[in-house]
Amino acid sequence: MAADGEEIFLDSHGQGWVVSWYPPGPVPAGRPHGVNAFCVTGDDGVVLISRDGERWGWPGGRPEQGESGDETLRREMLEEACAAVLKARLLGFTRSTCRRGPERGLVLVRGIWRAEVDLLPWKPQFEIPWRRVIPAGELGDHLWMEKGHEPIYRRAAAEAGLTRGRSPEPATAVPEPARAAGLAP
Repeated sequence: MAADGEEIFLDSHGQGWVVSWYPPGPVPAGRPHGVNAFCVTGDDGVVLISRDGERWGWPGGRPEQGESGDETLRREMLEEACAAVLKARLLGFTRSTCRRGPERGLVLVRGIWRAEVDLLPWKPQFEIPWRRVIPAGELGDHLWMEKGHEPIYRRAAAEAGLTRGRSPEPATAVPEPARAAGLAP
């Protein structure tokens, strides 16, 4: 799990990045890059979305001109998950610095939230064609994580109170037969 300010080195889309977690408070220096949120329903479910029906992630997106983090959160949850935000809590920030590749020097800052939501009828209008709700205790079994981002996702889930004593593991890291046979951590 990522510690405050810990530098996590990873490759993403052919570039080298350093990603760090920052607690709520002053926004770290960098270009606002949007939000992600664990959307939690009244019955302790967590909303996941998918572009392909196989990899399931948390909703999020980039700000539009002049939007605050809270405004971006509410718009993106509505657009991507057909979920109305009732209450939201900022969990922290990720700060990503490109160290290698065409975007070298770029610094992006993303707000990470927990949002209590009311699910609206599923009428996808944008880039997300699938939505599902899973029990919070099964988050680690379903949440897809881009390779290298696992410590950030674990920290976000812990801050959101969704780990119940265990950190989510990457859903794609260990094949299900290995997990069922007790060969996985």
